[in-house]
Amino acid sequence: MRLLIIEDNPDIVANLYGFLEPKGYVLDSAGNGYGGLALAAQNDYDAVVLDVMLPGLNGLELCQKLRGELRKATPVLMLTARDTLEDKVAGFDSGADDYLVKPFSLVELEVRLKALVRRARGTHGGNAVLTVGELTFDTGTFEARRAGRPLALTKTGYTILKLLMKEAPKVVSRDAVAHEVWGDNPPDSDALRVHIHALRQALDKPYPFAMLRTISGIGYKLVPSDEQG
Repeated sequence: MRLLIIEDNPDIVANLYGFLEPKGYVLDSAGNGYGGLALAAQNDYDAVVLDVMLPGLNGLELCQKLRGELRKATPVLMLTARDTLEDKVAGFDSGADDYLVKPFSLVELEVRLKALVRRARGTHGGNAVLTVGELTFDTGTFEARRAGRPLALTKTGYTILKLLMKEAPKVVSRDAVAHEVWGDNPPDSDALRVHIHALRQALDKPYPFAMLRTISGIGYKLVPSDEQG
């Protein structure tokens, strides 16, 4: 696995190298946002470990450029010293796929990276087009559209959407959605709630009815029309 580490704390970088390199990971690193963006533009990585607070170009801005200007779908694990819901929303809205709060366990970081990469490789493996009402999702090209208009989602958003579309109109439990995204190592419940919120904003906000429904105390489902609750 080839990783890009964008982190300005030399102790954290040294710990990551000391832990991951002996396991066979190939690592590149940058100590500031612009350097990290340049490496991301020049090379293909299996995943990016990205600190939020960076000199020059912060992690949120960098992630937005990675997704927007560079059109890279590389999984991003964001590192943050803050643990508020607002910070998590900002991270996921910028295009990050997962996050860890400092200080973090190196073992947990590796587990999360493996899950992100496994999921990314899995989603590329097939070209089925899923359809629910006016919603379509080409799982081979990562193109999701509602009423013909493209939807801009994070990697995690695509994963959740794919699961809900495959099961529609059945209800998918919260636990099942979390397992699809994170396997056996889900983060706190805020993370799933934030991803669902971001998916709902992209999928439903500009449209006359909501396709993504929350079933209180159970989970989520997609409905093809306003007549179905």
